Amino acid sequence: MNKTHPYAAMLLLSCGAVPAAAQPASAPSAPWRSLLQDDGAPDWRGWKEPGLPAGWHVAGGVLSKDGPVDDLVTKESFGNFELELEWKIGKAGNSGIFYRGTREYDHIYWSGPEYQLLDDENAADGRSRLTAAAAAYALYGPPAGVVLPFDHWNKTRIVVRGPHVEHWLNGRKVVEYELRSADWKSRVAASKFAEYPNYGQATAGLIGLQGDHPGALAIRNIRIRELP
Repeated sequence: MNKTHPYAAMLLLSCGAVPAAAQPASAPSAPWRSLLQDDGAPDWRGWKEPGLPAGWHVAGGVLSKDGPVDDLVTKESFGNFELELEWKIGKAGNSGIFYRGTREYDHIYWSGPEYQLLDDENAADGRSRLTAAAAAYALYGPPAGVVLPFDHWNKTRIVVRGPHVEHWLNGRKVVEYELRSADWKSRVAASKFAEYPNYGQATAGLIGLQGDHPGALAIRNIRIRELP
């Protein structure tokens, strides 16, 4: 049996080192949980309606819309989390994913930051990196050339832990920022969100899918896990 020599053990303690077996384990993440069923979306409701609004459809595990409809929001609030999904947008389509949104304003995008979903090539917002696909809308822009063309499936990952936020697109981290940092505050102050004092301030809130913009959108394989 291997034993630590008494002198070596004393040296470890005098240096402040802790044997590996005594190192405290970090809190594990919760298991992944699907936010969509094959034929229904029980975790979601309309921004205005208590159920799934007309115009949204679920079939074969795909949530879709063909034109402007009521936004969707989760029935549950999330603070620290990792969200993954695949999305496909129609030509010139424009949508988004909101996180940590609240109901204090008339629209979720007045409180919750947005991960932009867009057909960069054909939608007007694609002309600026600050409003292109995977941008933290109007605040932080991603590099060009990562999003796939309309009618192709893209993969998105959003990580939110404390003030730290990461936007991933098709396996690449494309946006990273700190909520409520000096840089973030200056960008918000220079944007249209300056008139909403609580924009991005919530430490937990709803996840939303933007439906009130024109164009087709499909979502599949959407899942979430809460982070410690």
